[in-house]
Formats: sequence, structure tokens, C-alpha cells
Amino acid sequence: GQYCASPFSVFCENKQFQVAVALPLLSTMSRSKTPPPMPLVGGGGRPRSYSQDEETINRRKREQSINFDSVAGLEDLSQENLSSIRDLFNRHLHCTLAKDVSVATERDYYLSLSYTVRDHVMASWHRTQQEYYKQDPKRVYYLSLEFYVGRSLSNMMINMGIRSLCAKSLYKMGLRMEELEDVEVDAGLGNGGLGRLAACFLDSMATLALPGYGYGLRYEYGIFKQSIRDGFQEELPDDWLTFGNPWEVARPEYILPVQFYGDVKWLDDGKFSWEDGQVVLAMPFDTPVPGYRNNTVNTMRLWSARSSNSFDLSYFNHGNYIKAVIDRNLAENITRVLYPNDNFFEGKELRLKQEYFLVSATLQDIIRRYKHFRTGMNDRAALERTNFDLLPMKVAVHLNDTHPALAIPELMRLLVDVEHLKWDEAWAICNATFAYTNHTILPEALERWPVSLLERVLPRHLMIIYEINRRHLDHVTTLFPGELDRCSRMSLVEEHGDKSVNMAHLSIVGSHAVNGVAAIHSNILTETTFKDFYEMTPAKFQNKTNGITPRRWLLQCNVPLSNLIIEYIGEDWITDLDQLEKLNKFKDDPAFVERFMAAKMSNKRKLAMLLRKNYGIEVNPNSMFDIHVKRIHEYKRQLMNVLHIVTMYNRIKANPRGEFTPRTIIIGGKAAPGYYMAKMIIKLITSVADVVNTDPDICGRLKVIFLENYRVSLAEKVTPACDLSQQISLAGTEASGTGNMKFMINGALTVGTLDGANVEMHERVGDDNIYIFGMRVDDVDKLKADGYDPVELYEANPELKKVIDMIRDGFFSPDAKDRFHNLMDTLLVHGDRFCLLQDYEDYVKIQDQISIDFRDQEAWAKRCIVNVAAGGFFSSDRTIKQYADEIWGAKPVPVMVEADAEDETLLPAEA
Repeated sequence: GQYCASPFSVFCENKQFQVAVALPLLSTMSRSKTPPPMPLVGGGGRPRSYSQDEETINRRKREQSINFDSVAGLEDLSQENLSSIRDLFNRHLHCTLAKDVSVATERDYYLSLSYTVRDHVMASWHRTQQEYYKQDPKRVYYLSLEFYVGRSLSNMMINMGIRSLCAKSLYKMGLRMEELEDVEVDAGLGNGGLGRLAACFLDSMATLALPGYGYGLRYEYGIFKQSIRDGFQEELPDDWLTFGNPWEVARPEYILPVQFYGDVKWLDDGKFSWEDGQVVLAMPFDTPVPGYRNNTVNTMRLWSARSSNSFDLSYFNHGNYIKAVIDRNLAENITRVLYPNDNFFEGKELRLKQEYFLVSATLQDIIRRYKHFRTGMNDRAALERTNFDLLPMKVAVHLNDTHPALAIPELMRLLVDVEHLKWDEAWAICNATFAYTNHTILPEALERWPVSLLERVLPRHLMIIYEINRRHLDHVTTLFPGELDRCSRMSLVEEHGDKSVNMAHLSIVGSHAVNGVAAIHSNILTETTFKDFYEMTPAKFQNKTNGITPRRWLLQCNVPLSNLIIEYIGEDWITDLDQLEKLNKFKDDPAFVERFMAAKMSNKRKLAMLLRKNYGIEVNPNSMFDIHVKRIHEYKRQLMNVLHIVTMYNRIKANPRGEFTPRTIIIGGKAAPGYYMAKMIIKLITSVADVVNTDPDICGRLKVIFLENYRVSLAEKVTPACDLSQQISLAGTEASGTGNMKFMINGALTVGTLDGANVEMHERVGDDNIYIFGMRVDDVDKLKADGYDPVELYEANPELKKVIDMIRDGFFSPDAKDRFHNLMDTLLVHGDRFCLLQDYEDYVKIQDQISIDFRDQEAWAKRCIVNVAAGGFFSSDRTIKQYADEIWGAKPVPVMVEADAEDETLLPAEA
């Protein structure tokens, strides 16, 4: 081995050495005359000694279990590169973390690896920002209150093209890549689909070399940790920053003030001044977002609230310790915790302050960057751009749902009150800058802020909203004279009940483009939800079907299938998912089908091991893995899945010797803490699982598992193992869904309604390769118009009646017979809003067909291959390209590789 200069023990080719060196404040460590034994790092990061034979045996086992070509063998694994990774790793372990192998833990090794990877990202990050500064392109700013990033280490390594290199280098140091990856805590800065979509979009913007920025909030506590105790959900804080975040870089030099409360004064020159408010400071933290092997690294900037008041020592000295810090804590509470999403809007002051804090800090930052620009290669001095006419040509701001909608009146305030533009000029700029994506059609989920709250917290913004509304209604009256009802429907300010501001209406009026996220969703928006607005400005409305990044959701999470695909069609699909269509020519190739099935089985065995480890439940990998994972909500109809589980249970009990296709049903998701019915659905699932899994008559033919604390990193393990993907929301309630896409490209078949993106999936795979059941949107509308009576269906279907009676009468809750009365009452007493009983019979019928079809594994695999091959349309790369071309007007800015770049050492990397 080689010795490496270091103040501590170092790794080198599976050997550990002590190096004599003195550091200030640290005791000198002496080196023994003979090298110590050759320890490998074991559990907890402490070295263990092995005999030569034992070491050889364990080394061979590790070699067999580690796939260094896990990113399809596309990396340079030269000794020089391996040594570089090793040296960086050791330097960070010893100098950044001040640890050596005698005291280092697995977390220390994870952090050392993360800093090593970050070092590789930095050069491209700097060069990307320099290129943007030099070219001054149109930039895209994606505003989202959620970015559900999950873990970053694997994604960073894959996109930078160094994962195999790192894995092999770690192996030579006696460390396992998979073990270190599992140390990383999910950055749970989102509730589900909306936040995960935002993270996928950032990945695609970087991969497409679009100059894009993600702006959000740096919550100290992300989406809560879900604990299941006695079958009930309990919420625990997600303190994801406990051990720090190696990926973020604090930018205190760009702290910005954000004001709340105060008074609005009319000045002599006719302008308004917002004064005497409470000021909170916005501290930015930047995280690099690398594109896939293209030298582009974009930025996600998250704001953290800081008090503008320093610690009040006078209170402290007088013994009032709480008062000394209370004002500071109140200010910093703004980014303390992520609000859970229950699809039911409830106006809370803290939530309003979060939304305004995000948009105010972001728009100030955007304007600062807009003003600060340069013209020409040799001009080192920045110029101050004061002409805002160019703002829409240089800036595109996208509102991810209505949460950032306050950006519209805030930009108007900045342009009119601060930059002194006239109203009409400012409004034209504002309208040409913003675009808005709607993500929900459930009426109760649409944001409406009470006027009384806005008046107190953001008085100037309420004045601006009133003026926007006055001019908007004047325009409506001009186009539709005499239609007072239309004016009432289209007003930004709703007068009935508690006076409130409709944030969706504000977003539409203030944006030049509005889009839904699936074809059926966009149709519903234009035909019902926003019909009046569509009739007034039809050109404003578009559709942009959601997508997922194939880097994380296929290449990273499904190595067996990814390698098989690369072997047969090459690696171009990684950045052009339409290439998967080439797989269609292999669906009848016996060798390919066999290997496809082997890849699926490998993933199922891996998940089975995880279930045994975490839940103590043995599952049969040969059984159908029937998976239903998403937020727990009545409209997503997990309860209908439970009704089917109990139906299958009853059938097996009635005929214990009958032939049944074995199923392992896996359900996961979190219920919002205040959502009683969703939490009772979880309790019902766990109660049914307790009965089914312990009944000797079932004999393993049916297993039910509820996944505790479902999150992004767990989804990456579950998705590749899925046989059947459940997407069973009532038609017309799910905007798009992205879980359906993830399962599709990982080789699962879908059972679902014609809702959200299921419609477009169905169009691409055909009737024979997806299981569609239930009512269509028109059927739902007609049923409710004619009068829906779920009790009639209950009485007419003996199998359904028995299932509901068992649940209601306490068969699954012997300790509390009436526990599920309220849940069953939602079906029989309160009208079954989401029509479970209407769709039940059709759902059970198609599930029976699925059970039969699954027995022919080869035919099933061929249909799964068709789904993978049709998945190209559902890439977030396609979605983002459509946004860039049709809404943002943004162009790619390729970043030169270092060897080809000219010397720009004096050029600043913009922030």
C-alpha cells in the first residue's frame, strides 16, 4: 500500500495506517514500527480484525454483492481516478470532520463521501453560473412551497458520472456504498406529488441545460415521520437537519428583508409607502442541481427565516430569559415546519406568512440578479440595468399551484412603489412574466385567504389586489355587458360568507399562461372549474402533462432493469426516454423476456428482505406484489382497496382448498395529522392486516402490509418490485398523478380508473396492457345529477354487504366494536362522496381477471415490457421542454467542458 500524508489514520487499499503528525490543539499520534493488521470497517464505523482466510472470504462475498457497473459501466474506473476519490475521502474525513477510522461512524463516512462528491460538483457549478453571467440568457424561476428532494447522494453521483467510481473506491477502503447511501436522511420538504414533481423538474431543467432556479423554503422540520403504534398513525418531528446538510451552501451575503404588518401611507406625490412593519430576514441556502453528465449544475435556493433583532441582553441581565429570545423565535418560526397537506384549505396566519416570505425574498433576489448583468467578454464591470421593459425577456417566473400567488401583487408593489413604474406599465410586465400551474380541482383545496387576515398581515398587498380586481371586472363587464353573475363568479374577491380572496383567480388574471397537468385535468379546468376565464381568454390555457425524471426513477432505483435496457438499446434513453420504444421489438424475444422477468424477481426478493427485516413478515416473492402507495385521502380510495382485500379474505375462508393467486398487498402513505377519516383508514388497513396475516386458513395466499413512514427513499425500493400498480381515484378527482408513471416505466401493470394521467397511459399502451374499470367523468356527473343512492347498492350486493357489515360490526376491531362506524357511515349515511360502492363491483371483477392473468408469467411480462416501452412520453424532460418552448420562451445554455473553456478565472460566479 501507499502512505498518504494525513493527521489521522487513513484508508489505502483495504489497509489502515497511523501517520505521525502534530496539529494545534490535538495530541500527536505516533506510528508503530510495523504496520497494524489490515482491518475492514464494520458496523458503526469501527475497525475489525480478520484472519487472512476470513478476510479473503469476506472480500469475495463483497465483490459478488457489489456491482461496480451499477451505472451501466459508463465511467472511467482508472487507478488514477480511484486514487483521487480515496484521497478526497480521506481529506474530508480527517480535515473536514476531524475524525479517523478508530472513532469514525458510518455517518462520518457518509459525510466524507458526500463532501467528496460535492467537490466534483463545484467546478461545474461555478462554470455554469459563469456561463449564465456571461450570456445573460432568459432565466426560469420555479417557485414552489415544496421540493420533495429525498436523498441526494446517489442522484448526484449518477448525474456527475462517478457512482461506480465511488463504489469501487469505497470497496477498496473496506466500505459498502449501499450502507452509506442508507445513512442519508430524506430531505422531506414536501407532502407528496406536488413537491416531488418540483424536484423532478429541477433535474430536467439541468439535464436540458436550461438556466433554471428552484426557489422554496428551508423548513427545519419537513414532512412528519409516521409511526404506527397499535395500528394508529402517530406523527413525530422530522428533524432532518440534526446532523447537518452536506449539500447546501449558506449565502449570508444575500440576506434580504421581508416585511409584515405595518401601515400604508399616502405620500404627497401620489405614491404609497408601506411602513412600520415587522421585518424578518431571509437567509438563502443554495443546493447544486446537476444535469445528467452535461457539465450543467443549476441551483435550488431555499430561504430560512432569521430575526432582524439581535439577542436582547438587557432582558437577559434582568432575569427575563424567555423575553430575551421570544421575538427572535417568533420570527424564525416562519420556516420552522412544513404544513401537512390534507387537500382541505384552512387559512392560518403562519401559512400566509410562509407564502409571502417565499415570494418577497425571491422576487427581490430576481430583481437584484436582473439588474446586475454584464455585456461582453472583456467587460469585467457589472452594469446596473434599470429598464424593466426587458424583464419578461430575461425572467420567467412559474407558480407551482397557488401557494406562491402572492408573487403577483408583490411584483406590482416592487415595480410601482419601489421602482416607481406606472401601473399599466408594471401590470404589462407582471402579466408577461408569470405563468401558473393548477394542481387540484377539489373545491375545498383551492386557496382562499380571508380579507381580514390579509388586511392585517399584508395591508399594501390587499390594496393592490383590490385594484387588480377593479380593473379585471371592468374588462369582464366590457366583454360581457350585463352579465352580473359572471362578474361575481370571476371576481378575485368573493363576497359571500367571510369575505376572501380567491388565489386561483388571482393567479389566472396575473399570468400570461395557465396549465393543467394532464389532458383530462386541463379539460375539466376549461369546461367547469375555470370555464368563465377560459371563455374570456382561451389562448391563455394549455395542458402540460406531468412527468418524472428517468435518472432517479429508473436508472438509479432499478439497476437490474436499467442495465438490461442499456445492453439491448444503449444508454441514449437516459436523456431521451422515447428511445424506450425500441424495446417493443424484443417483447417476443424469449431471452429478453426471461431476463426481464429475472430483473423483476431480483427487485421483488430485495423488497421481500426489507419487509422481513422491518416488519417481521415473510412474503413470497412469487406472489403478486399489489402496491397502493400515495397520500391517504378519501378521494384516492384506499378504502375501496380494503373492501376488496376483505372480499378476497372471505372467499378464501369460504373455500380454503380453492385455487387462489397469491397476493402480497402493500399499502403506504401518510394521513394529514388533522384528517380524522384518513387516519381511520390507516387503522382499518392495519386491523385487517392483523387478521389476514395471522389466520391459518389463509396459508400465505394473501398478505397485507402497511408501509410505515412512506417517503422518497422507500419509494425507490418499492417501485421496482411492483407487479400491479393501484391508481383507483374516482374519475375527475386526481389532477395527474406521477406514481402511476414511476410504476409504469419500472415494468408494472396498472389497475385504475380513467382519471389523471391514467387516460394518457391507456392511450399509449392500449386496452390489452392496462386494467381500466369504473365510471368515466361523464358517468360520475350523470350519476350525481340523477341522484346517487349507495344504500341501494349495498342492499343489492350480498358480497359487498357482508364486507361492510364485518367492518362496521367490529370483526376487525374486537376491542372496540364501534371503531369503524363513522368510516362506514361515510359510505352509507353521508352519500359516499367518492362513489366507492358504485365502482366496487367493476373493481372486484377486474381484480378477478388480474388474478387469472398473473398466472401466465410470460404473457404478463410481455405486457409489462409494452408499458416500459410506452413510458417515454412521461419523462419530465418532455414536460420541461414543452414548458420552455410554449410558456417560458427559454433556450438551453450549453456549458463548455473544462478542457474547451477559455480562461475566465476573473469572471464571477453569479449568485
